[in-house]
Amino acid sequence: MNISLQNVDKVSALLTVQIEKADYQERVDKTLKTIRQRANMPGFRKGMVPMGLIKRQYGTSVLVEEVDKLMQEKVGEYIRDNKVNMLGTPLPKESNANFETDENFEFSFDIALAPEFELELSNADTVDYYDIEVTDAMVDQQVKMYTQRTAKYDKVEEYQENDMLKGLLAELDENGNTKEGGVQVEGAVMMPTYMKNDDQKAIFNGAKVNTVLVFNPSVAFDNNDAELASLLKLKKEEVAEHKGNFSFQIEEITRMIPGDLTQELFDQVLGEGKAHNEEEFRAQIKEAIAKQFESDSDYKFLLDVRTYTMGKVGKLEFADGLMKRIMLENNKEKGEEFVNENYEKSLEELTWHLIKEKLVAANNIKVEQADINNMAKEATRAQFAQYGMINVPDELLENYSKEMLKKRESVEALVNRVIESKLAEAMKTQVTLNHKAISVEDFNKMFQ
Repeated sequence: MNISLQNVDKVSALLTVQIEKADYQERVDKTLKTIRQRANMPGFRKGMVPMGLIKRQYGTSVLVEEVDKLMQEKVGEYIRDNKVNMLGTPLPKESNANFETDENFEFSFDIALAPEFELELSNADTVDYYDIEVTDAMVDQQVKMYTQRTAKYDKVEEYQENDMLKGLLAELDENGNTKEGGVQVEGAVMMPTYMKNDDQKAIFNGAKVNTVLVFNPSVAFDNNDAELASLLKLKKEEVAEHKGNFSFQIEEITRMIPGDLTQELFDQVLGEGKAHNEEEFRAQIKEAIAKQFESDSDYKFLLDVRTYTMGKVGKLEFADGLMKRIMLENNKEKGEEFVNENYEKSLEELTWHLIKEKLVAANNIKVEQADINNMAKEATRAQFAQYGMINVPDELLENYSKEMLKKRESVEALVNRVIESKLAEAMKTQVTLNHKAISVEDFNKMFQ
Protein backbone atom coordinates (compact mmCIF):
# COMPACT_ATOMS: atom_id res chain seq x y z
CA MET A 1 0.00 0.00 0.00
CA ASN A 2 1.23 3.46 -0.85
CA ILE A 3 -0.17 6.67 0.61
CA SER A 4 1.00 10.08 -0.53
CA LEU A 5 0.00 13.66 0.25
CA GLN A 6 0.41 16.48 -2.22
CA ASN A 7 -0.28 20.07 -1.25
CA VAL A 8 -2.63 21.82 -3.65
CA ASP A 9 -2.12 25.15 -1.87
CA LYS A 10 -1.42 26.35 1.68
CA VAL A 11 -4.77 25.17 3.03
CA SER A 12 -5.66 22.10 0.97
CA ALA A 13 -4.04 18.89 -0.17
CA LEU A 14 -4.73 15.77 -2.21
CA LEU A 15 -4.24 12.45 -0.43
CA THR A 16 -3.82 9.42 -2.72
CA VAL A 17 -4.11 5.81 -1.59
CA GLN A 18 -2.87 2.95 -3.78
CA ILE A 19 -3.93 -0.53 -2.67
CA GLU A 20 -2.65 -3.77 -4.16
CA LYS A 21 -4.09 -7.27 -3.89
CA ALA A 22 -1.40 -8.31 -1.40
CA ASP A 23 -2.59 -5.58 0.97
CA TYR A 24 -6.11 -6.92 1.38
CA GLN A 25 -6.16 -10.57 0.27
CA GLU A 26 -5.45 -12.08 3.69
CA ARG A 27 -8.26 -10.05 5.25
CA VAL A 28 -10.71 -11.03 2.52
CA ASP A 29 -9.82 -14.74 2.77
CA LYS A 30 -10.22 -14.69 6.55
CA THR A 31 -13.67 -13.07 6.33
CA LEU A 32 -14.82 -15.49 3.63
CA LYS A 33 -13.69 -18.45 5.74
CA THR A 34 -15.71 -17.10 8.68
CA ILE A 35 -18.77 -16.75 6.43
CA ARG A 36 -18.29 -20.33 5.14
CA GLN A 37 -18.15 -21.69 8.70
CA ARG A 38 -21.48 -20.05 9.51
CA ALA A 39 -23.26 -20.41 6.16
CA ASN A 40 -26.49 -22.43 5.94
CA MET A 41 -27.39 -23.30 2.34
CA PRO A 42 -29.84 -25.93 1.09
CA GLY A 43 -28.02 -29.12 0.08
CA PHE A 44 -24.95 -28.51 2.22
CA ARG A 45 -24.11 -29.20 5.82
CA LYS A 46 -23.25 -26.16 7.92
CA GLY A 47 -19.64 -25.18 7.31
CA MET A 48 -19.32 -27.41 4.22
CA VAL A 49 -20.51 -24.99 1.51
CA PRO A 50 -17.89 -24.94 -1.30
CA MET A 51 -15.61 -21.86 -1.10
CA GLY A 52 -16.23 -21.17 -4.75
CA LEU A 53 -19.93 -20.73 -4.08
CA ILE A 54 -19.17 -18.50 -1.06
CA LYS A 55 -16.88 -16.33 -3.19
CA ARG A 56 -19.46 -15.97 -5.95
CA GLN A 57 -22.16 -14.95 -3.50
CA TYR A 58 -20.17 -12.83 -1.04
CA GLY A 59 -16.79 -12.14 -2.63
CA THR A 60 -17.46 -8.68 -4.05
CA SER A 61 -19.24 -7.30 -0.98
CA VAL A 62 -16.51 -8.65 1.32
CA LEU A 63 -13.83 -7.14 -0.92
CA VAL A 64 -15.53 -3.72 -0.83
CA GLU A 65 -15.91 -3.86 2.96
CA GLU A 66 -12.35 -5.02 3.69
CA VAL A 67 -10.74 -2.53 1.29
CA ASP A 68 -12.75 0.28 2.87
CA LYS A 69 -11.82 -0.80 6.43
CA LEU A 70 -8.15 -1.17 5.45
CA MET A 71 -8.12 2.22 3.76
CA GLN A 72 -9.71 4.02 6.71
CA GLU A 73 -7.30 2.36 9.13
CA LYS A 74 -4.16 3.18 7.11
CA VAL A 75 -5.25 6.71 6.20
CA GLY A 76 -5.87 7.41 9.90
CA GLU A 77 -2.40 6.06 10.75
CA TYR A 78 -0.80 8.15 8.00
CA ILE A 79 -2.45 11.35 9.19
CA ARG A 80 -1.43 10.69 12.82
CA ASP A 81 2.12 9.55 12.03
CA ASN A 82 2.80 12.45 9.68
CA LYS A 83 1.03 14.97 11.95
CA VAL A 84 -1.17 16.24 9.14
CA ASN A 85 -3.04 19.21 10.63
CA MET A 86 -6.31 18.33 8.96
CA LEU A 87 -9.69 19.99 9.46
CA GLY A 88 -12.73 17.78 9.40
CA THR A 89 -12.47 14.44 7.60
CA PRO A 90 -10.96 13.42 4.23
CA LEU A 91 -13.46 14.01 1.41
CA PRO A 92 -13.41 11.17 -1.14
CA LYS A 93 -13.12 12.11 -4.80
CA GLU A 94 -15.08 10.15 -7.37
CA SER A 95 -13.46 6.78 -8.07
CA ASN A 96 -13.64 4.54 -11.14
CA ALA A 97 -12.66 1.43 -9.18
CA ASN A 98 -14.39 -1.76 -10.38
CA PHE A 99 -14.50 -4.30 -7.57
CA GLU A 100 -15.85 -6.97 -9.93
CA THR A 101 -12.76 -6.99 -12.15
CA ASP A 102 -9.93 -4.96 -10.60
CA GLU A 103 -7.31 -6.26 -8.18
CA ASN A 104 -5.44 -3.01 -7.57
CA PHE A 105 -7.22 0.19 -6.58
CA GLU A 106 -6.47 3.89 -6.31
CA PHE A 107 -8.49 6.34 -4.27
CA SER A 108 -8.08 10.07 -3.77
CA PHE A 109 -9.26 12.39 -1.02
CA ASP A 110 -9.45 16.15 -0.70
CA ILE A 111 -7.96 17.32 2.58
CA ALA A 112 -8.64 20.70 4.21
CA LEU A 113 -5.55 21.84 6.09
CA ALA A 114 -5.48 24.11 9.11
CA PRO A 115 -3.97 27.50 8.27
CA GLU A 116 -0.57 28.24 9.79
CA PHE A 117 -0.19 31.34 11.93
CA GLU A 118 2.03 32.74 14.65
CA LEU A 119 0.83 33.91 18.04
CA GLU A 120 2.91 35.01 21.00
CA LEU A 121 1.62 36.74 24.11
CA SER A 122 3.63 38.69 26.66
CA ASN A 123 3.23 41.45 29.24
CA ALA A 124 3.16 43.86 26.30
CA ASP A 125 -0.35 42.56 25.63
CA THR A 126 -3.09 44.02 27.85
CA VAL A 127 -6.47 42.38 28.47
CA ASP A 128 -9.27 43.57 30.76
CA TYR A 129 -9.96 41.61 33.92
CA TYR A 130 -13.15 42.35 35.84
CA ASP A 131 -13.04 42.18 39.64
CA ILE A 132 -16.63 41.74 40.77
CA GLU A 133 -17.26 43.64 43.99
CA VAL A 134 -18.60 41.74 46.97
CA THR A 135 -20.81 44.22 48.82
CA ASP A 136 -21.91 44.24 52.45
CA ALA A 137 -25.47 43.80 51.18
CA MET A 138 -24.50 40.49 49.53
CA VAL A 139 -22.90 39.30 52.75
CA ASP A 140 -25.96 40.46 54.72
CA GLN A 141 -28.26 38.54 52.41
CA GLN A 142 -26.18 35.37 52.72
CA VAL A 143 -25.95 35.66 56.52
CA LYS A 144 -29.69 36.25 56.67
CA MET A 145 -30.29 33.08 54.67
CA TYR A 146 -28.23 31.07 57.15
CA THR A 147 -29.99 32.53 60.18
CA GLN A 148 -33.33 31.74 58.57
CA ARG A 149 -32.43 28.06 58.65
CA THR A 150 -32.56 28.15 62.44
CA ALA A 151 -35.49 30.54 62.56
CA LYS A 152 -38.53 30.11 64.77
CA TYR A 153 -42.06 31.00 63.78
CA ASP A 154 -44.21 33.09 66.12
CA LYS A 155 -47.91 33.80 65.97
CA VAL A 156 -48.45 37.60 66.08
CA GLU A 157 -51.49 39.88 66.15
CA GLU A 158 -50.52 42.54 63.56
CA TYR A 159 -49.18 42.07 60.03
CA GLN A 160 -45.73 43.29 58.98
CA GLU A 161 -43.89 42.83 55.71
CA ASN A 162 -42.77 39.23 55.07
CA ASP A 163 -45.37 37.81 57.47
CA MET A 164 -47.48 34.89 56.31
CA LEU A 165 -51.29 35.12 56.47
CA LYS A 166 -53.79 32.32 56.79
CA GLY A 167 -57.55 32.74 56.56
CA LEU A 168 -60.83 32.38 54.69
CA LEU A 169 -60.80 33.56 51.09
CA ALA A 170 -64.21 34.21 49.53
CA GLU A 171 -65.21 35.50 46.10
CA LEU A 172 -67.47 38.59 46.07
CA ASP A 173 -70.18 39.66 43.62
CA GLU A 174 -70.44 43.08 41.99
CA ASN A 175 -72.23 44.42 45.10
CA GLY A 176 -69.45 43.36 47.44
CA ASN A 177 -71.39 40.46 48.94
CA THR A 178 -70.20 36.89 49.16
CA LYS A 179 -70.92 35.42 45.73
CA GLU A 180 -73.38 32.55 45.72
CA GLY A 181 -71.59 29.50 44.32
CA GLY A 182 -68.38 31.51 44.15
CA VAL A 183 -64.90 30.36 45.06
CA GLN A 184 -64.20 29.87 48.75
CA VAL A 185 -60.89 28.62 50.15
CA GLU A 186 -60.59 27.73 53.82
CA GLY A 187 -57.12 28.00 55.31
CA ALA A 188 -55.82 29.96 52.33
CA VAL A 189 -52.18 30.92 52.82
CA MET A 190 -50.42 33.89 51.21
CA MET A 191 -47.63 36.39 51.67
CA PRO A 192 -48.62 39.89 50.48
CA THR A 193 -44.91 40.74 50.21
CA TYR A 194 -44.83 38.76 46.94
CA MET A 195 -47.74 40.58 45.36
CA LYS A 196 -46.77 42.44 42.18
CA ASN A 197 -49.16 45.36 42.63
CA ASP A 198 -48.13 47.87 45.30
CA ASP A 199 -51.65 49.22 45.83
CA GLN A 200 -53.03 45.76 46.51
CA LYS A 201 -50.07 44.97 48.76
CA ALA A 202 -50.73 48.14 50.79
CA ILE A 203 -54.23 46.90 51.69
CA PHE A 204 -52.67 44.46 54.16
CA ASN A 205 -50.44 46.99 55.97
CA GLY A 206 -51.07 46.86 59.73
CA ALA A 207 -53.92 44.34 59.37
CA LYS A 208 -54.78 42.38 62.51
CA VAL A 209 -56.12 38.93 63.31
CA ASN A 210 -59.88 38.63 62.56
CA THR A 211 -59.73 41.63 60.19
CA VAL A 212 -61.69 41.17 56.94
CA LEU A 213 -60.03 42.77 53.94
CA VAL A 214 -61.15 43.12 50.34
CA PHE A 215 -58.61 42.81 47.53
CA ASN A 216 -58.34 41.65 43.92
CA PRO A 217 -56.06 38.58 43.55
CA SER A 218 -55.91 38.95 39.76
CA VAL A 219 -54.60 42.52 40.02
CA ALA A 220 -52.41 41.72 43.03
CA PHE A 221 -50.54 38.94 41.21
CA ASP A 222 -50.51 40.64 37.80
CA ASN A 223 -52.79 38.02 36.18
CA ASN A 224 -50.26 35.25 36.75
CA ASP A 225 -52.44 32.21 36.12
CA ALA A 226 -50.12 29.79 37.92
CA GLU A 227 -50.04 31.85 41.13
CA LEU A 228 -53.78 32.52 41.01
CA ALA A 229 -54.59 28.85 40.40
CA SER A 230 -52.48 27.90 43.42
CA LEU A 231 -54.11 30.50 45.67
CA LEU A 232 -57.71 29.88 44.54
CA LYS A 233 -57.32 26.10 44.28
CA LEU A 234 -58.45 26.14 40.65
CA LYS A 235 -57.17 24.81 37.37
CA LYS A 236 -55.19 27.36 35.35
CA GLU A 237 -57.82 27.42 32.61
CA GLU A 238 -60.54 28.27 35.18
CA VAL A 239 -58.77 31.32 36.61
CA ALA A 240 -60.03 33.68 33.87
CA GLU A 241 -63.59 33.33 35.19
CA HIS A 242 -62.66 34.73 38.62
CA LYS A 243 -61.06 38.15 38.06
CA GLY A 244 -63.14 40.13 40.59
CA ASN A 245 -62.70 41.06 44.25
CA PHE A 246 -62.32 38.61 47.13
CA SER A 247 -62.67 39.01 50.86
CA PHE A 248 -60.00 37.63 53.14
CA GLN A 249 -60.69 37.05 56.84
CA ILE A 250 -57.35 36.83 58.64
CA GLU A 251 -57.30 33.92 61.07
CA GLU A 252 -53.59 33.69 61.70
CA ILE A 253 -50.45 35.79 61.20
CA THR A 254 -47.10 33.99 61.33
CA ARG A 255 -43.78 35.78 61.60
CA MET A 256 -40.38 34.23 61.04
CA ILE A 257 -37.84 35.21 63.70
CA PRO A 258 -34.31 34.56 62.38
CA GLY A 259 -31.99 32.46 64.51
CA ASP A 260 -29.02 33.91 66.36
CA LEU A 261 -25.44 33.99 65.11
CA THR A 262 -24.07 31.29 67.39
CA GLN A 263 -20.92 29.15 67.37
CA GLU A 264 -23.13 26.21 66.45
CA LEU A 265 -24.27 28.05 63.32
CA PHE A 266 -20.70 29.07 62.41
CA ASP A 267 -19.56 25.44 62.67
CA GLN A 268 -22.58 24.15 60.77
CA VAL A 269 -22.06 26.51 57.83
CA LEU A 270 -18.25 26.71 57.60
CA GLY A 271 -16.95 23.69 59.47
CA GLU A 272 -15.80 23.36 63.03
CA GLY A 273 -13.50 26.12 64.26
CA LYS A 274 -13.43 28.12 61.00
CA ALA A 275 -15.00 31.19 62.64
CA HIS A 276 -15.37 32.20 66.28
CA ASN A 277 -17.40 35.40 66.05
CA GLU A 278 -19.66 37.32 63.69
CA GLU A 279 -16.78 39.29 62.17
CA GLU A 280 -14.87 36.14 61.23
CA PHE A 281 -18.08 34.49 60.01
CA ARG A 282 -18.87 37.40 57.70
CA ALA A 283 -15.28 37.48 56.43
CA GLN A 284 -15.50 33.78 55.48
CA ILE A 285 -18.85 34.35 53.77
CA LYS A 286 -17.38 37.25 51.81
CA GLU A 287 -14.44 35.10 50.75
CA ALA A 288 -16.77 32.32 49.59
CA ILE A 289 -18.81 34.75 47.48
CA ALA A 290 -15.60 36.20 46.01
CA LYS A 291 -14.48 32.67 45.08
CA GLN A 292 -17.73 32.10 43.19
CA PHE A 293 -17.28 35.42 41.38
CA GLU A 294 -13.69 34.56 40.46
CA SER A 295 -14.80 31.77 38.11
CA ASP A 296 -17.21 34.23 36.46
CA SER A 297 -14.40 36.75 36.06
CA ASP A 298 -12.14 34.08 34.55
CA TYR A 299 -14.87 33.13 32.10
CA LYS A 300 -15.22 36.75 30.95
CA PHE A 301 -11.43 37.06 30.84
CA LEU A 302 -11.19 34.11 28.43
CA LEU A 303 -13.87 35.68 26.24
CA ASP A 304 -11.79 38.85 26.12
CA VAL A 305 -8.63 36.82 25.42
CA ARG A 306 -10.52 35.26 22.53
CA THR A 307 -11.47 38.67 21.11
CA TYR A 308 -7.96 40.04 21.64
CA THR A 309 -6.09 37.09 20.10
CA MET A 310 -8.46 36.80 17.14
CA GLY A 311 -7.83 40.49 16.44
CA LYS A 312 -4.10 39.94 16.76
CA VAL A 313 -4.06 36.91 14.46
CA GLY A 314 -6.38 38.49 11.91
CA LYS A 315 -8.54 36.70 9.36
CA LEU A 316 -7.17 33.25 8.58
CA GLU A 317 -7.29 31.65 5.17
CA PHE A 318 -9.37 28.48 4.81
CA ALA A 319 -10.15 26.18 1.90
CA ASP A 320 -13.69 27.54 1.63
CA GLY A 321 -14.92 25.04 -0.93
CA LEU A 322 -13.73 22.05 1.08
CA MET A 323 -14.84 23.53 4.39
CA LYS A 324 -18.37 24.04 3.06
CA ARG A 325 -18.43 20.45 1.79
CA ILE A 326 -17.35 19.21 5.23
CA MET A 327 -19.98 21.38 6.91
CA LEU A 328 -22.66 20.11 4.52
CA GLU A 329 -21.57 16.52 5.16
CA ASN A 330 -22.09 17.09 8.89
CA ASN A 331 -25.45 18.83 8.36
CA LYS A 332 -27.02 16.90 5.50
CA GLU A 333 -30.53 17.24 6.86
CA LYS A 334 -30.20 21.06 7.05
CA GLY A 335 -28.95 21.57 3.51
CA GLU A 336 -26.84 24.14 1.68
CA GLU A 337 -28.89 27.12 2.85
CA PHE A 338 -27.95 26.36 6.45
CA VAL A 339 -24.28 26.04 5.46
CA ASN A 340 -24.28 29.37 3.61
CA GLU A 341 -26.03 31.17 6.48
CA ASN A 342 -23.75 29.78 9.20
CA TYR A 343 -20.43 29.37 7.40
CA GLU A 344 -18.79 32.60 8.57
CA LYS A 345 -19.88 31.98 12.17
CA SER A 346 -18.47 28.46 12.03
CA LEU A 347 -15.13 29.83 10.77
CA GLU A 348 -15.07 32.26 13.68
CA GLU A 349 -15.55 29.38 16.13
CA LEU A 350 -12.94 27.32 14.28
CA THR A 351 -10.44 30.19 14.38
CA TRP A 352 -10.79 30.45 18.15
CA HIS A 353 -10.48 26.66 18.44
CA LEU A 354 -7.18 26.75 16.54
CA ILE A 355 -5.92 29.69 18.61
CA LYS A 356 -6.88 27.93 21.84
CA GLU A 357 -5.09 24.76 20.70
CA LYS A 358 -1.94 26.79 20.03
CA LEU A 359 -2.15 28.49 23.44
CA VAL A 360 -2.73 25.16 25.18
CA ALA A 361 0.28 23.63 23.41
CA ALA A 362 2.48 26.68 24.07
CA ASN A 363 1.71 26.49 27.79
CA ASN A 364 2.11 22.70 27.89
CA ILE A 365 -1.39 22.31 29.35
CA LYS A 366 -2.35 18.70 29.93
CA VAL A 367 -5.42 17.11 31.48
CA GLU A 368 -4.88 14.27 33.93
CA GLN A 369 -7.57 12.06 35.46
CA ALA A 370 -6.96 13.75 38.81
CA ASP A 371 -7.77 17.11 37.18
CA ILE A 372 -11.09 15.76 35.93
CA ASN A 373 -11.94 14.29 39.34
CA ASN A 374 -11.11 17.56 41.09
CA MET A 375 -13.12 19.59 38.59
CA ALA A 376 -16.11 17.28 39.15
CA LYS A 377 -15.84 17.98 42.89
CA GLU A 378 -15.52 21.72 42.32
CA ALA A 379 -18.53 21.70 39.99
CA THR A 380 -20.50 19.82 42.66
CA ARG A 381 -19.26 22.19 45.36
CA ALA A 382 -20.36 25.18 43.26
CA GLN A 383 -23.84 23.68 42.83
CA PHE A 384 -24.21 23.31 46.59
CA ALA A 385 -22.83 26.84 47.12
CA GLN A 386 -25.67 28.24 45.01
CA TYR A 387 -28.00 27.06 47.76
CA GLY A 388 -25.77 28.50 50.48
CA MET A 389 -24.22 25.15 51.39
CA ILE A 390 -20.53 25.90 51.93
CA ASN A 391 -19.41 23.22 54.37
CA VAL A 392 -20.28 20.15 52.26
CA PRO A 393 -18.73 16.89 53.56
CA ASP A 394 -16.05 15.40 51.30
CA GLU A 395 -17.91 12.09 51.21
CA LEU A 396 -20.99 13.78 49.77
CA LEU A 397 -18.91 15.65 47.17
CA GLU A 398 -17.22 12.37 46.26
CA ASN A 399 -20.52 10.56 45.74
CA TYR A 400 -22.06 13.33 43.63
CA SER A 401 -18.93 13.74 41.51
CA LYS A 402 -18.72 9.97 40.87
CA GLU A 403 -22.25 10.06 39.46
CA MET A 404 -21.22 12.97 37.21
CA LEU A 405 -18.21 11.01 35.91
CA LYS A 406 -20.42 8.12 34.78
CA LYS A 407 -21.81 10.21 31.89
CA ARG A 408 -19.65 10.68 28.80
CA GLU A 409 -21.09 14.13 28.05
CA SER A 410 -20.33 15.24 31.60
CA VAL A 411 -16.73 14.03 31.33
CA GLU A 412 -16.25 15.88 28.03
CA ALA A 413 -17.62 19.06 29.59
CA LEU A 414 -15.34 18.62 32.62
CA VAL A 415 -12.27 18.14 30.40
CA ASN A 416 -13.09 21.37 28.60
CA ARG A 417 -13.55 23.18 31.93
CA VAL A 418 -10.17 21.91 33.14
CA ILE A 419 -8.50 23.16 29.96
CA GLU A 420 -10.17 26.56 30.19
CA SER A 421 -9.37 26.87 33.90
CA LYS A 422 -5.69 26.07 33.33
CA LEU A 423 -5.58 28.30 30.27
CA ALA A 424 -7.09 31.24 32.18
CA GLU A 425 -4.49 30.81 34.94
CA ALA A 426 -1.67 30.67 32.38
CA MET A 427 -2.94 33.73 30.49
CA LYS A 428 -3.26 35.75 33.69
CA THR A 429 0.47 35.35 34.28
CA GLN A 430 1.49 36.11 30.66
CA VAL A 431 -0.45 39.21 29.70
CA THR A 432 -0.87 42.46 31.58
CA LEU A 433 -4.23 42.53 33.34
CA ASN A 434 -6.19 45.77 33.19
CA HIS A 435 -8.12 45.28 36.44
CA LYS A 436 -11.58 46.86 36.47
CA ALA A 437 -13.78 46.89 39.57
CA ILE A 438 -17.40 46.26 38.66
CA SER A 439 -20.72 45.60 40.39
CA VAL A 440 -22.34 42.23 39.85
CA GLU A 441 -25.30 44.00 38.20
CA ASP A 442 -23.10 45.76 35.63
CA PHE A 443 -21.08 42.57 35.11
CA ASN A 444 -24.23 40.59 34.31
CA LYS A 445 -25.38 43.31 31.88
CA MET A 446 -22.37 42.51 29.67
CA PHE A 447 -23.94 39.13 28.91
CA GLN A 448 -27.41 40.41 28.05
